[in-house]
Amino acid sequence: MSDTEPLTSNVRPATDALVTIRIIKSFPYRNVKNLIIKDIDLKSTTSKTLFDQVLKEINTIGSLRPYRNVQYDSLKIYTKAHGSKSMNLVINFENDDDWVIMKRGAATAEKSLWDWGIQNETEISIFNWDAYIEYKKNPEEKW
Repeated sequence: MSDTEPLTSNVRPATDALVTIRIIKSFPYRNVKNLIIKDIDLKSTTSKTLFDQVLKEINTIGSLRPYRNVQYDSLKIYTKAHGSKSMNLVINFENDDDWVIMKRGAATAEKSLWDWGIQNETEISIFNWDAYIEYKKNPEEKW
């Protein structure tokens, strides 16, 4: 019998996962709010379905009212469970080719979240693509 505990990302099944959505209002000012989505089926949920669900949550939850004035159009994986995090506290600049699961409102493919490699406790950012490109050119933080 093993003395080690299983990783929390492996305890929940892919049909009942927990995903953290990082709602990014402003890159330079680091305005980010986390939204926890529970009981998500990673094998049947597509990036478009997740995107629509997050927009609905933003438009209905009162505490997310300040985040309603951004035109969100993209989803990107920020970090996978038990993986290393980016040095940038707002968004992960690396892996644009592999980790962008939706760009400018159009899913790059109607693959399920599971097919994108998303597991329990993955963090995903929702943001405006044009604002991301501008920030990536000059990642200066303002206060």
